[in-house]
Amino acid sequence: MEYEKITFDVDGSVATVTFNRPDAANAMDRQLMYELMHVAIQCDEDRSVRAVVVTGAGDRFFSAGGDLGAFRQAEGEAGALLKEMTTYFHAAISRFARMDAPLISAVNGMAAGAGFSFVAASDLVVAADSARFVSAYTASSLTPDGSSTYFLPRLVGTRRAMELMLTNRRLSATEALEWGLVNQVVPAADLLPTARRLAAELSSGATLAFGAVKRMLLESLSGTLETQMEMEARSIAAMSHTHDGAEGMRAFFEKRPPEFRGE
Repeated sequence: MEYEKITFDVDGSVATVTFNRPDAANAMDRQLMYELMHVAIQCDEDRSVRAVVVTGAGDRFFSAGGDLGAFRQAEGEAGALLKEMTTYFHAAISRFARMDAPLISAVNGMAAGAGFSFVAASDLVVAADSARFVSAYTASSLTPDGSSTYFLPRLVGTRRAMELMLTNRRLSATEALEWGLVNQVVPAADLLPTARRLAAELSSGATLAFGAVKRMLLESLSGTLETQMEMEARSIAAMSHTHDGAEGMRAFFEKRPPEFRGE
């Protein structure tokens, strides 16, 4: 598929996705969300992709969120447009969340609205020290989408999630780190090199085990203790039958670094 509003590049086993509307604050319109859905499917289907980095073009915005100008132009059909756009966006979030490859957001500037939601849904987040974070939805009398009502309370707690969504408090990169929204803050010049080093490290790791961890954590707050432990038991047993599971155990006893293949 040809992409117009994102860029997609694969270097070895690391894919990089860039929101590419710098003149529009990397806002997500219908076409961008459609492309994001397709690139998420591509990353999920391509077994050679073992880590994904997502960032924004330029140095001011990761993404300002949904394109409010497009909503305004839709006038009486805004509801239908929003239903279509969230269909694409939510499909992208779901594919990224459930694929084996870890998803790393490299937040280069403001992450607002849908951009904020995307950050909350990422597996790991590296932020530039100039990055800022704001939910923003209710400031326009809208409500959150993109899974942030699911992921944000799990990251920062319900009380803080309520504050961010009702008051639209802006978090600095340092505050986002303290609140648990991001994993690491680095100087802006070091953002992509840091995110890509992390992605390269993960892409040589136990990809199938990473995917299983992601899926178990997604289910961890919706089931019982016994259900979760049964999932753990079945998952660790399944991993022992994979190439990488056997290789990991061999490497441990042979006192050498494992050579994982994502198989």
